[in-house]
Amino acid sequence: MFQELRELIAAYKARDPAARSTAEILLLYPGIRAMRSHRRAHWCYTHGYKLLARWISQASRRRTGIEIHPGATIGKRLVIDHGMGIVIGETAEIGDDCLIYHGVTLGGTGKEGGKRHPTIGNNVLIGTGAKVLGPFRVGDNSRIAANSVVLSEIPPNSTAVGVPAKVVRIDGHKVDYVGSVDQIHVTDPIAAELQALHAAVAALEEKLADKESSEA
Repeated sequence: MFQELRELIAAYKARDPAARSTAEILLLYPGIRAMRSHRRAHWCYTHGYKLLARWISQASRRRTGIEIHPGATIGKRLVIDHGMGIVIGETAEIGDDCLIYHGVTLGGTGKEGGKRHPTIGNNVLIGTGAKVLGPFRVGDNSRIAANSVVLSEIPPNSTAVGVPAKVVRIDGHKVDYVGSVDQIHVTDPIAAELQALHAAVAALEEKLADKESSEA
């Protein structure tokens, strides 16, 4: 247990430039407190003490603002930056060396039984406010951009962006797809409709001119 805690503190130091000392991380970082509580709650949950497990998890939520269901399976060295508003569902699984920012939800869609929440691979970063919803996998070494809504599987070594999220990079290379997240070079639907009307009017005027010419 102490070895795991040392590794977790080292992970915070490596990933958070604001982390100045071991004492500061151990005493003041809500992510550390949430994970320590979750380890106890998860042990109780897997050994049949489910009411006690939920009591521990809810007490931790009130103290830290981070809600982790005791049934969730979390690997080593999870860094939770800030943490407020994070929700991790019962059947969620998180691998080793992940980084999660505040406002993230690892949730279900409300339509499934059994496995309802996502499986997050190793070394995955999930940006502020992102929502990952459903029983699919986010591959190792992937990145989910802030405020994205992920509704389907993300391959390893990918970057996903948008609502709903689309993969825009794999292995560092840009991926082109229909419905690109380019927010600058987009078609104005009103302008497109006006152009279509203008073309229709021009076609009618041409037909009318031809008819008048034939009757003359």
